[in-house]
Amino acid sequence: MKTNLIYLIISLLLISCTVREKLLIGGCNWDKVAIVDKKTNSIEWIHQLQKGDDCNDVEITKAGNILYAYKGGARLVTKAQKVLWDFKVEKGQELYTATELPSGDFFLAACGVPSRLITLNQKGEKTVEQNFDSGIANVHGQFRQILPTDHNSYLIPLMGKGEVIELTKTGEVTKRIKVGGNPFSVKVMQDGNWLVACGDAHKLVVVNPDKQLVKDSIPANNVKEAALLFVAEPVQYRNGNIVIANWNGHSKDKTQPKLVEIDAKNKVVWTLSPSEQIANISAVYPFKAKK
Repeated sequence: MKTNLIYLIISLLLISCTVREKLLIGGCNWDKVAIVDKKTNSIEWIHQLQKGDDCNDVEITKAGNILYAYKGGARLVTKAQKVLWDFKVEKGQELYTATELPSGDFFLAACGVPSRLITLNQKGEKTVEQNFDSGIANVHGQFRQILPTDHNSYLIPLMGKGEVIELTKTGEVTKRIKVGGNPFSVKVMQDGNWLVACGDAHKLVVVNPDKQLVKDSIPANNVKEAALLFVAEPVQYRNGNIVIANWNGHSKDKTQPKLVEIDAKNKVVWTLSPSEQIANISAVYPFKAKK
């Protein structure tokens, strides 16, 4: 019995050793979506985008497919490069949010007049649409990543206003919080606070949504080992670390890392260095996969 237990433990350890962290990445002004092995920083998979595509949201679905938003719409593709569906927005609109919902349906958000919040079924067919007025005339400057919440609302970082709003499915704005910069993305943290990436303000802020105020700030000068450029999508790990998409499209400094991971003390613990293969990263999705 003891010998069998030892063999079981060894087998589980061997299995766990073959699982590695990967990063699905995409970026504004980069013509690819790719998967990088975090340990080796090597590219393992590339999906070529079409001319004019501008990707600002990527993720792996529960079925293991690749979902991404591009300027003219959103696509779901397999790792074998088969397009499962391709949803296109109307002329004059720009789409920058694409995410899978817990139901298995998909949520998209398109900048426009009016702006559109769209739900697709698993076949990529539109089932629900909610329109809203962002209050920003410049379509390109409205928003990037909108987050659906667990309580029937949406967290919307309004780039052109430097604020984050919470919008209900009935169209009511229940929260409006100034964060500064041109906010790109908002995430709900483990403690319920909001983590907001503030773009060209070169900082992340932590927002207390109940008190509707900025609780904390992580500016560039608090991250000593790397310069924060345009702070795009952040992702918080379970251990509290945050990986940041450090988009360099507005900076002449091309020496800075494309991705930066910081710990709770804002110390840099990992980076993805500049590479000729990767132009820009504004969207990142960590996941586990076998080696």
